[in-house]
Amino acid sequence: MVIIVTGGAGFLGSHLCDKLVELDHQVICIDNLLTGSLNNIVHLQQSPNFQFIQADASEGLPQDLDFDQIYHLASPASPNKDNPKSYQALPFDTMQVNTFGTWSLCEEALARGAKFLFASTSEVYGDPLEHPQKETYQGNVSTLGPRSVYDEAKRFGETVTSAFVRYNNLDGKIIRIFNTYGPRMAPDGRVVIEFVTAALQNKPFPVFGDGKQTRSFCFVSDLIDGLTLAMEKGVKGEVYNLGNPQEFTILELAEKIKQLTNTSSEISLVGSLPKDDPMRRCPDIQKAREMLGWEPKVSLEEGLKKLIVYLQTK
Repeated sequence: MVIIVTGGAGFLGSHLCDKLVELDHQVICIDNLLTGSLNNIVHLQQSPNFQFIQADASEGLPQDLDFDQIYHLASPASPNKDNPKSYQALPFDTMQVNTFGTWSLCEEALARGAKFLFASTSEVYGDPLEHPQKETYQGNVSTLGPRSVYDEAKRFGETVTSAFVRYNNLDGKIIRIFNTYGPRMAPDGRVVIEFVTAALQNKPFPVFGDGKQTRSFCFVSDLIDGLTLAMEKGVKGEVYNLGNPQEFTILELAEKIKQLTNTSSEISLVGSLPKDDPMRRCPDIQKAREMLGWEPKVSLEEGLKKLIVYLQTK
């Protein structure tokens, strides 16, 4: 099978390419390297089952590509406004790839009778008033806030995908990714990698607000299993939450990392929460359990140990 992965040189995309190559598929990685890195896929370059094309998914696919599936993962994803590769630093690229890019890729998939999967995000739920969040929850989001270039672009990407399914019979699915971490994650301000890096350097854990806001943390191998199951077993037009339903406060995360690294790092309260930052975030994954046969297997402690070893050996 020939499979296209947009954003394939990114954190999640490169792990997805790994798995698809291992399954003996022909994988075409499309990435403009705006936020991805060749370092993430250098080990795949010698495989006869892997091809890298440097291109912008916002502008459609290179001509004359035949394929059976598209995983559309391309997008800046970091919320850290101080990171030059964040969606707040790259607002127009973020909006384009999730809207025009999604539209173009749906057309390409439809023309070839290929399956299509759009990688959306838990950010479509905003600062949720429902907890945990089910796929039927419509969200509590701002169209004008600093996170809207990402949140609303992903929401419209879902609308585009759904419209192609409804009106053109595209075999398209949508997954909403909750916080995911693991090796190859860029040090871009997301909390797990920031805390582990701080711990290994015996620097303070930077905590916004009082640290009682919650997140759920999914190890990357579990998330990739969910992606492939959604593509293969998912029903066209359906949306699936993918994430770990175990919920932790930011303070609990810091304490767990402190224990695992035996660091001298301490909590440092660095200011109020960023605008529109959600207070609680946790997926309801019952739909993925029942329809895909998927649920995460790696505990937070086990996953953190793997990430710590990876960073220690870099």
